[in-house]
Amino acid sequence: MVKMLFIIKTTIKRPIILYSLFVACTVKPTSEISESSIRYNKQVVEIEMRDGIKLNTEIYVPPNTDEKLPILFTRTPYGLRHDENGLHSSLSSSYLELAKEGYIFVFQDIRGRYGSEGKFSMLRTPVSADENAQVDEATDTYDTIDWLIENLDGHNRKVGILGISYGGWLTAIALTDIHPAVKAISPQASPSDMFMGDDFYHNGAFRLAPSFGYAAMMERSKENFPFDFGDEDVYDFYLNLGPLSNANKQHFAGAVPTWNDFMSHSSYDQFWKEKEVTHYLSNSHVPALNVAGWWDAEDFYGPMEIYQALEQNDETNINRLVVGPWRHGGWARGKGDSLGSIGFGSNTSVYYRESIQAPWFLHHLKGEKTQPFPEAHVFVTGLNEWKSYDNWPPLENTNPTKLFLLSDGSISNQSQMNSKASDHRTFISDPANPVPYTQRPIKGFWQGASALWKVEDQRFLNGREDYLSWQSEPLEENVEIAGDIVANLAVSTTGSDADWIVKLIDVYPEGSPNPNMANYELMIADEVLRSKFRDDFSEPSPLIPNEVTKLKFSLGSRAHRFNKGHRLMVIIQSSWFPLIDRNPQKFIDIPMATDDDYLVATQSVFSSGSNPTFIELPVIQHNK
Repeated sequence: MVKMLFIIKTTIKRPIILYSLFVACTVKPTSEISESSIRYNKQVVEIEMRDGIKLNTEIYVPPNTDEKLPILFTRTPYGLRHDENGLHSSLSSSYLELAKEGYIFVFQDIRGRYGSEGKFSMLRTPVSADENAQVDEATDTYDTIDWLIENLDGHNRKVGILGISYGGWLTAIALTDIHPAVKAISPQASPSDMFMGDDFYHNGAFRLAPSFGYAAMMERSKENFPFDFGDEDVYDFYLNLGPLSNANKQHFAGAVPTWNDFMSHSSYDQFWKEKEVTHYLSNSHVPALNVAGWWDAEDFYGPMEIYQALEQNDETNINRLVVGPWRHGGWARGKGDSLGSIGFGSNTSVYYRESIQAPWFLHHLKGEKTQPFPEAHVFVTGLNEWKSYDNWPPLENTNPTKLFLLSDGSISNQSQMNSKASDHRTFISDPANPVPYTQRPIKGFWQGASALWKVEDQRFLNGREDYLSWQSEPLEENVEIAGDIVANLAVSTTGSDADWIVKLIDVYPEGSPNPNMANYELMIADEVLRSKFRDDFSEPSPLIPNEVTKLKFSLGSRAHRFNKGHRLMVIIQSSWFPLIDRNPQKFIDIPMATDDDYLVATQSVFSSGSNPTFIELPVIQHNK
């Protein structure tokens, strides 16, 4: 029950608070946390930024406490969501383990979103890179914290910042103008580079469905306004859309700024470079807990890059990494004992919230001694155990091992030395019939089970002839990996551009203890490269038709054990629709393409000694 105590209007020496609404709010924690209730006085304020724009802010203060409490601050573009008691929903869910320890919680709508004034700008460029700007998300964070420190009672002058996804980016970008009161941050699933590996592009390949759906949701209204796909299979929706230019003609009418940016910046130009987070993180001295999920379909690249950037200048050993078996933000909700059909043998999300996140902030904001925090705390899937490493990737613990993809469809640790230079396998790639990224029908943006496509059984592709697969013999012993997985391809195409999607898969045995998992094909790592960017992401160049080209790119970082009796599988394909837009398979600026530019191409993957195709795995050396 929420009981309104009183409403007051306040005039203070800095007239940046317009009104306060104090309410008594009770959180009823789950039995896993506590049997008692946690109460708050809720204060709703509008805080004025340096340019006069006022931001909607909610403050939750535990009443009747003599302890000076630290402030935990979260900013979001997604609105301040509340439970049935009018309390911010995070306090009774994802922040419950933190709430038990005692904090002042602050939540804020960023400028231009929901209750805040101003104009929203997607991933606003920092002031340091925009000579025409006076404010950015870091200055807004700074101004808010400055007001909180000066105008709130009962705090210990220490602030922590945390957030997930866009909130994670807001946390990381705050380091560009960090307030001295900030003593700890946790950027979680934060994008870093939207062209290289996060939400909008991967290695130059445009992520069509996520980008269309997200831009439409964020920029057609001040509040979330999802695009209405109805019950249509969005595979058909995007296929019927045709060339990318039709999005404005048929749906957006030029009124979605970020979509226009997608169309105007289809290579790695200054627009993308100035938004890349790690460019701005060289001088941070704030303890950082970086969090990622192995099966995060939106932002796995970002937190790993941010961790590495901070690590390069971590002279006082305050930078940490946590990676678990989660989808996007999965550590903040539920038990984390499974993902789709894949079980993990323990409540990994609860473990993170109770044993990692809560002690982290308790140590840095309250000065309480806790167990040492390992440099990298990662969950090894397959083994289903947490492990700690002194470095990530743990190069000193691994042996780079090449697995060659042979022309007979097998996988071997020996290359095909006695083969002909022309040995290869082929498939036809037709833009009119692209390979789906998940089983159809496919729901619209953020709808339905398609959110779990990363752990989907890849046998949904069976029967298609427009991809190639390779498979090892059953493993005679466990093979554990930790670190970056690298694809090395020797390929050709009859076109002048091509996409190459590579998937590394763990194939469960026929005699799996769980009959539902017999022969299950679990994707462990995956990535795409748009070939025209093979040499330079800023200056694309065409392929020479039918000429063998060697490509090398990372499938990302991973900690996984392929268990004895399982098989390793690799799939290579040239479309991944509508996750990735259709490549015309012709060298062209794709936003300018017309229907006539989309061509059928024959793709070849070579397996000879002079032109090998192989996957490089970071295999753990257990004798060290």
